[in-house]
Amino acid sequence: MGMIKDFKKFLEEYKVIPLAVAFILAVALTTLITAVVSYLIMPVITFFIPGGAWRNAAFAVGPIIIPWGALLSAIITFVVIAFVVFLMIRSYSKDEKGKK
Repeated sequence: MGMIKDFKKFLEEYKVIPLAVAFILAVALTTLITAVVSYLIMPVITFFIPGGAWRNAAFAVGPIIIPWGALLSAIITFVVIAFVVFLMIRSYSKDEKGKK
């Protein structure tokens, strides 16, 4: 029984459960943002890409092929996720300041 009590104390002291919930929500948010970028933002950008296929957009430097369409999608996804995290932290900071 002592080990179970120690384990519960560990979970409470290091706030493991809220951390696990935050991790799960972050994974879900990442999936959602990736879908938004892939299915909403990139089709609009496709209009400006020669050939119109952003997933296959690439250029070759000798034998090296650089898939810049996929890279552009990854960069946009990162920027959107970073912006969402910024907004969440900013909102949380305002709430904390209001409580003081």
